[in-house]
Amino acid sequence: MADAILRAAARLSPVASVSRRDGVINEIRRAVVVGSIKPGDKLTEAQLSEWLSVSRPTVREALNQLAQEGLLVQEPYRGLRVATLDPDMIMDLAHTRVALDMLAAEAIWADSSGRRMQLVEQAWAEYKGLEFDPDPIVKHEAHVAFHRNIWAASENAMLLRLWPVTEAHLTIVLAQDQATRDDPVRAHDVHERLVEALKSGDMGVIRAGFEEHTVASAEELIAMLERKEPKI
Repeated sequence: MADAILRAAARLSPVASVSRRDGVINEIRRAVVVGSIKPGDKLTEAQLSEWLSVSRPTVREALNQLAQEGLLVQEPYRGLRVATLDPDMIMDLAHTRVALDMLAAEAIWADSSGRRMQLVEQAWAEYKGLEFDPDPIVKHEAHVAFHRNIWAASENAMLLRLWPVTEAHLTIVLAQDQATRDDPVRAHDVHERLVEALKSGDMGVIRAGFEEHTVASAEELIAMLERKEPKI
């Protein structure tokens, strides 16, 4: 536990006076992305209040929000910790994302004007401008924004309501993926094939593109994590 506290304290920064609650949320998310706060680490109001130079009620609001989204989990009598995704949960997330991504794709292609597809192409252009950035936070946020923008392009209000919970779990998976295999070329190629599939308008091709991007990537991540597990 002491090591976890030192890791987090070294990476967290005092929060500016504007939007303090959101600032705390962003700092915790960033710390998860860079690995200074890891899945399973316990977080307390007192520690975060000191590290971030904000009041405990502000920290409490931020922690409650992150718990609602799923990035943190509440353990009875033990407080809050960063959620841990086991292999089954990683695969459940992957299959659920494919199903929701297909709803987005169908809505995008239901627009005969092509405007929604143009939004996807714009999202891809924005992602390409940042995917090779040396800052892991910039890469992570660009990746997350790309997928959020696909859902936004669908103009499906329910998908956008579901996004915060999806993003919370996605943040944990992407942080594990980035720590395990920091391979921006591979990421570019997978996303480029996904965009080409989306542009085809063929729902079978699009589903295969999402399956490759999400399900196959999840399976590869699980295999790599299992290889890294210490032998007992």
